[in-house]
Amino acid sequence: MELLDVTIHLAVAFDIGYEIDLEAARALLPGESGPLARRRRTPESIRYRPAPLRVAIDPGGIVLPGGRTTLHPPRAELSVFDFGALSLTVQFPIRMSPEEILTLAGELADPAPLNEAARRVVTPLIDRLRPAITGLEVSELCEEYIVFQIDNAPIDWVADHADWIARLVRLEPDPLSTGEVAEANRLSISYTPTDLVTLDWAAGFVADRDCADTLQVIEFANVQLLEFRHIDDRLDDRLEAAYKLIGTGQRERWAPPSWRMHGAAMRNVRELEIEATSLFERADNALKLIGDQYLSRVFDLASTRFHLRGWQESIRRKLDTVGDVYDLLVQQSGVIRMETLEIIVILLIAMEIVLAVYRH
Repeated sequence: MELLDVTIHLAVAFDIGYEIDLEAARALLPGESGPLARRRRTPESIRYRPAPLRVAIDPGGIVLPGGRTTLHPPRAELSVFDFGALSLTVQFPIRMSPEEILTLAGELADPAPLNEAARRVVTPLIDRLRPAITGLEVSELCEEYIVFQIDNAPIDWVADHADWIARLVRLEPDPLSTGEVAEANRLSISYTPTDLVTLDWAAGFVADRDCADTLQVIEFANVQLLEFRHIDDRLDDRLEAAYKLIGTGQRERWAPPSWRMHGAAMRNVRELEIEATSLFERADNALKLIGDQYLSRVFDLASTRFHLRGWQESIRRKLDTVGDVYDLLVQQSGVIRMETLEIIVILLIAMEIVLAVYRH
């Protein structure tokens, strides 16, 4: 049977806090500033702001399903981003038949074992980075993405293997319908007749020998997806708590503790608004791709498959809602204070009347 040399690139993203001081992190976890890998055609304007810290690490117990052997030991790298995110990437070089690769892809459809192994690898590294992290809070969320990479393939080979590529990026070992094959291959681009990038929600396929920049752009899109999910979840939790407090304040308007509750809620809502806006802007602006049409198109493919624009719109709507909730809390707190002061004034007047009657 035909054997293919394929490198499986696994990327797992984690959120560990509000901000990471990259200079302090470099002293705690020796590594190098990792600018975007570039080809001769890539302009200097295409870059990270700031570049993440990249550290070569031991992949530990991260192995392929079934304990499959690789051509040489897997290599792993940890990328540390200033907006509080980590991305662990692992490369598994394999040589298998196309059908064996599809079987492996089907087993990779369950990401839980790989995610748990990746979390075990990064946990001690997070402990080492602790002094460099502001607002340390390791999220339970993580986001994984798999890319199957082969060296340059002739265009006729790609055309003849469209069904295989579709099943690969869907992590589906069984045959797909004609419509699903077309949909899975719909978001594809090529720069030369011998390269191809095809991205789907679960996995991607890259036929290119020199593709470090492409892989980094896909990795960053995966990190963005995690950050947007994290921000969205935090907004949901805080808004739900604020809504409950507003309802409580309406039912127990005269309870003095509601003053303190509203004050704490207003601080929490305002802090969340500032934190979410800052994190959203930093995550959204960390990689500038203006000036390179190819990498921009790769990122657009990933953004479309990951629904990043939908997450952005959801976050913006919720940030607007957070502002409205804050205004409502301020208004409700002011009404409670005014009504309470009116009652106090009435009571003082009544006391004066009673004392005056008592004296006479």
